[in-house]
Amino acid sequence: MKITVEFEECLKDSPRFRATIEEVEGDVGELESRLDKLVKLCIGMIDAGKAYNTANKQFVNGVRELAASSNKDEVIESSLAKFAESLQEMINYHTILFDQAQRSIKTQLMAFVKEDLRKFKEAKKQFDKVSEEKEAALTKNAQAPRNKQHEVEEATNILTATRKCFRHIVLDYVLQINVLQSKRRSEILKSMLSFMYAHLTFFHQGYDLFSELQPLMKQLGGQLDQLVVDAAKEKRDMEQKHSTIQQKDFSNDDTKLEYNVDADNGIAMEGYLFKRASNAFKTWNRRWFSIQNNQLVYQKKFKDNPTVVVEDLRLCTVKHCEDIERRFCFEVVSPTKSCILQADSEKLRQAWIKAVQNSIATAFREQGEEAEKLDRKSSTSTGSLDSGGEPKEKSLKGESALQRVMAIGGNACCCDCGQPDPRWASINLGITLCIQCSGIHRSLGVHFSKVRSLTLDSWEPELLKLMCELGNGVINQIYEARREEVGVRKPTPTDPRQEIEAYIKAKYVDRHFVRRPSDEELRSKVVSLSKQEKRLSGCSEHLPPRPPPPTPKLRPASNASAAAKGSEARRDSLFCPDELDSLFSYFDTSAKLRSMRSADSGIQNSADGSREMLATTPSTNSLPEAEAAEVPPMAMPATLPPPSPCKEVLIFSEPKEYSPGLQLYWASCARSLPDMAEALAYGAEVNWVNVEDDKRTPLIMAVQGGSLVACEFLLQNAANVNQQDAQGRGPLHHATILGHTGQVCLFLKRGANQNASDIDAKTPLSMAVDAANADIVTLLRLAKMNEEMREAEGPYMQSGDETYQDIFQDFSHMASNDPEKLNRYQQYDPPQRP
Repeated sequence: MKITVEFEECLKDSPRFRATIEEVEGDVGELESRLDKLVKLCIGMIDAGKAYNTANKQFVNGVRELAASSNKDEVIESSLAKFAESLQEMINYHTILFDQAQRSIKTQLMAFVKEDLRKFKEAKKQFDKVSEEKEAALTKNAQAPRNKQHEVEEATNILTATRKCFRHIVLDYVLQINVLQSKRRSEILKSMLSFMYAHLTFFHQGYDLFSELQPLMKQLGGQLDQLVVDAAKEKRDMEQKHSTIQQKDFSNDDTKLEYNVDADNGIAMEGYLFKRASNAFKTWNRRWFSIQNNQLVYQKKFKDNPTVVVEDLRLCTVKHCEDIERRFCFEVVSPTKSCILQADSEKLRQAWIKAVQNSIATAFREQGEEAEKLDRKSSTSTGSLDSGGEPKEKSLKGESALQRVMAIGGNACCCDCGQPDPRWASINLGITLCIQCSGIHRSLGVHFSKVRSLTLDSWEPELLKLMCELGNGVINQIYEARREEVGVRKPTPTDPRQEIEAYIKAKYVDRHFVRRPSDEELRSKVVSLSKQEKRLSGCSEHLPPRPPPPTPKLRPASNASAAAKGSEARRDSLFCPDELDSLFSYFDTSAKLRSMRSADSGIQNSADGSREMLATTPSTNSLPEAEAAEVPPMAMPATLPPPSPCKEVLIFSEPKEYSPGLQLYWASCARSLPDMAEALAYGAEVNWVNVEDDKRTPLIMAVQGGSLVACEFLLQNAANVNQQDAQGRGPLHHATILGHTGQVCLFLKRGANQNASDIDAKTPLSMAVDAANADIVTLLRLAKMNEEMREAEGPYMQSGDETYQDIFQDFSHMASNDPEKLNRYQQYDPPQRP
């Protein structure tokens, strides 16, 4: 320890000692003021920190309340709850930091000031006092006269005693000074070092906390990009809908109130009516009325329990009420009471009266035909047309799609980086991806990869089956065949994004790791695909069986016996006559078609013809009289027609050259999705044309093979749904010829042109009518009506009619999950060209 004041120097009490003492006392005084100021600042900092923590706690409570109010959105609720928990932890860390600051700065330094500096001040007081006494003794000793011996002795004794006392006091004072100077250094450093370690601990704890939170934040960041895109899309859709509604004429808005027995919520009709009270004052009150569960009820407020007006509509009747002063009134009469109601217009009154009458008729029909209705529910799926049916099966979404896709080999990890538990997929490649790789795939463009969420998006059944046909294992065998050979390491989830992005581009865009086949290998592959047994034999579980030979001659008189025999074996159509009549009546009477019919009466004729033909088809395979004039005589041959060229065995002839396009061509017919994916990886053109085989395309061959999934795979990879062969027939023509209802439904959803004609001037609809295929005729007619309705509504109507969408959705599910119900028709036999 360095001594500030020498002990020997203090005994001399020299001017040097006095100067040193004066300097030390000045330093100690300044130290005391600095320490007092630092302690006061620390107290202010701690108080401000406590106020910050209080405000931060209130903010975190607000985040928790927001999370609790977002219980309908699982992503927001779970994310905000996790964030609030992490912020609360940070508040706890802040509290610990401020407590440590109080202990290290405030407590320790205040103790140093109060104890050590207090001792120094007391020692200084004693030193100053004894110094004054010494000076007085010296002065008295010097003034003592020589001739007065007793005064001299007294002065000498006092001086001696004072010097002894001064010596002890000054040594203690110097000791206190040296100790204070030494302790000053250790106390200050100890206090500040403890405070800095508290900060170090605080920031380490915060780093560890947010390191655990970082994966969730990255995942949410990736989902946020998709949410922004979805929000922008929803905003555009809402703006279009807003503009569409704004341009509509609301003067006839009451015509939109229609009776719908098949409503999802069980409410057949609802709207506002005035009700006359049964009290003495006969007051009128406006209430919200509805017809549901065969009852007429009303509500004053939405949360109120409905008040039943008529418990059973089968026991009541409805009639106009013209004997009161108010207009547009009608009366519902039951055995126990009557209720007078008033609509807002004559059209609304007629609509309500008709709705009550229809509900009465429906109730009686349901009671009397329960057995037939149950049979129809078990045998068919007619979407919104089946009022008593079970809830319609919707597109698979969320965990259902995730579980089925993840069950495929290799799909449990990201196809490109190996990240476990992926939640995204590339639908045209058939692989699963993590959030980071999905963003990179999205940046490649849809011509390389189409990204969709396994948990947030809806999945059509044919698309889900496509994902289950391929998978990460199959695709990596194709796109990473030469990866080890070229010495490229597969990235891991912890690698920088730039490296993963470069790898994905090399894999899918440049296809550096694809092993190009030799000419002999390609030839062997094409020959193998062309010789598969199912394709050569022409039979498949997807192809419709050939029906028994028709009767020698079909006349109207023989229709009854044919219908009786057919009804015992099976239904020829998924729609019964009553359903078809309701269906086409819905389209014919809609306000949209009425406005079109006023401009063009041709639609009326088309709809009537469709309804008449289809209502007759289910009971007999002969065509109705109304369509007889439109169908050529050869459409219903008297004898069994010769085999159709489309169902004949496809003979493989040696091509001039072998190419990836030819492999794709035969793989599509053989329904081998891995070989199709391999051909595309080799560089095959998805719309490749086989000039040696009537200019057919892979999509047409997929139709010939009867695979709905193969068609979906080609369409997802940009196949042209309207490309025609040498006979002028597109995929929709071929699907109609073969009676593939599921493929017809798929092509119509993908924008196939049903008005296209082949070289014989035959459209798909005319082919379906010739083959008496009621389901395909129904789909084509509905698609045409929906298209005309969209054209009448203008550019703002994008999706078309909901009934049309429900019917096509039901056909899509049946084609993927129960195709046997659709494969029941004879195929169209095209006229033999000379």
